[in-house]
Amino acid sequence: MRIFAIVYALLVGIGMLAQWIMFIASGQVPQLATEPARIAMHLSAEAACALSLIIAAIAWLRQRTWAPRLMLFACGMLVYTLIQSPGYFLHLGQYGFVAMFAALMLPALIISGWLLCGKQSPAS
Repeated sequence: MRIFAIVYALLVGIGMLAQWIMFIASGQVPQLATEPARIAMHLSAEAACALSLIIAAIAWLRQRTWAPRLMLFACGMLVYTLIQSPGYFLHLGQYGFVAMFAALMLPALIISGWLLCGKQSPAS
């Protein structure tokens, strides 16, 4: 389960950053002009989530004792994002993104539940 959590966190964290870079670079974030403060806060939260996932995964690979706790925190941030973000894409009728968020939810919940059991060590 540890390796699954690490791979999942790395893929999702990197994917989140890549997705936002792609959206911004291709001009697909009109809120930068219409709602700059709001989108800046949203992007900050998304970046914090992505970086938390990446740092937790790397720390766990390096068997840091605090890594499982950071992974739980990062997964909590991710679960919030996976609940909140689909609304925007539902409004736009982009159901592929909604399906992606739904598919990412189950592993995040499974990892969180496993971490909440508290029996893993940095190496387990």
